[in-house]
Amino acid sequence: MIDNSLHSAMLKQLNDTSLRFKRYLYQDIPDARLVGITGPRGVGKSTLLLQKIKESGKKCLYVDADNLYFATHSLVSLADDFVKDGGEFLAIDEIHKYEGWSRELKQIYDTNPDLHIIFTGSSVLDIKKGSADLSRRVLMFHMQGLSFREYLELFHNRKVKTYSLDEILNHEVEMLSKESILPEHPLPYFREYLAKGYFPFSQEPLFDLRLNQIISQTVESDIPLYAGFTAATARKLKQLMGVLSRLAPYKPSIEKLSQEIGVSKNTLPEYLTMLEKAGMISLLRDDTSGLRVLGKIEKLYIDNTNFMYAMAGVMTDIGNVRETFFQNQMRVEYDVAVSRVSDFRIGDFTFEVGGKNKGQRQIESIKNGIVVKDDIEFGNANIVPLWHFGLTY
Repeated sequence: MIDNSLHSAMLKQLNDTSLRFKRYLYQDIPDARLVGITGPRGVGKSTLLLQKIKESGKKCLYVDADNLYFATHSLVSLADDFVKDGGEFLAIDEIHKYEGWSRELKQIYDTNPDLHIIFTGSSVLDIKKGSADLSRRVLMFHMQGLSFREYLELFHNRKVKTYSLDEILNHEVEMLSKESILPEHPLPYFREYLAKGYFPFSQEPLFDLRLNQIISQTVESDIPLYAGFTAATARKLKQLMGVLSRLAPYKPSIEKLSQEIGVSKNTLPEYLTMLEKAGMISLLRDDTSGLRVLGKIEKLYIDNTNFMYAMAGVMTDIGNVRETFFQNQMRVEYDVAVSRVSDFRIGDFTFEVGGKNKGQRQIESIKNGIVVKDDIEFGNANIVPLWHFGLTY
């Protein structure tokens, strides 16, 4: 028999969950036996989980892995009792907070072939870590924050279709069509998005405070807890994040960076990797190597523009914001690399990002060179508005 308190907690959560707006990943989540969703704090993983339950049509149970229930019960025993009650769909939120989660998930999966399980977890969660390798059993999905398109729908009721890169470059983004209702003048909305539109809680009170809390909790708690770092290492991570927030985007010098925060240059790559996994920074590689090795890192970015404004405030450089936005939005559907002659390369196209006065000089001799301009509503020829690249997911 399942504890009534778990059912009561689930019903309260479901009653508070709206189906009006669904994240870009929602339709991609299959009805498979074991599905995992990772992503940074605050991007809407829990809401997606509850929406899936609400529309599943199955006998479901939602639990938070941080629930006090698990002080005296195991996931395995919960799953066994749930299956005996006729349970079909078990949803586990924040599974990284449950010690030994991968081992128990593996046992549940192997002993309950008719049970469907979906879980959410931290971005730093590694399904291959430890003795319980789940890689052959689980389908993993990663979620990032709102696209500009999603922001328009969630906060301004402007339902806009997604556009492929080819459609954007062919100037097929329309201000008004049967599928899309874009604002007559999108730039004011775009400005707001860059400062405070990447997270689904952006319109709630004390947004800046909550955003800084996410950064602090991720760097000081989530990463050290999962990676087994000491309190001293957590302080180094926080110091590193502070240094990066002043410099990014830039090409990191491992030697100089390690000296500045006082750690070994052999240790720093692990710190950077953990910050990237946690959704704090983004490491951009060159366009000759598909390998994620530190020697190929050409540029380091703060993960999203909202973090930039939260950490730097009025000192935030708009040129850096533009580059960060482009890289952040395009990486979901495309492989973004550093260009040897310009800012970015995606496939056969080279992109130079700037303001409305940006010229063609850097790409004038390049085949498939694109000038991406901020502060313009429409484009022509090889000039494309920056905000269009926020409509790809």
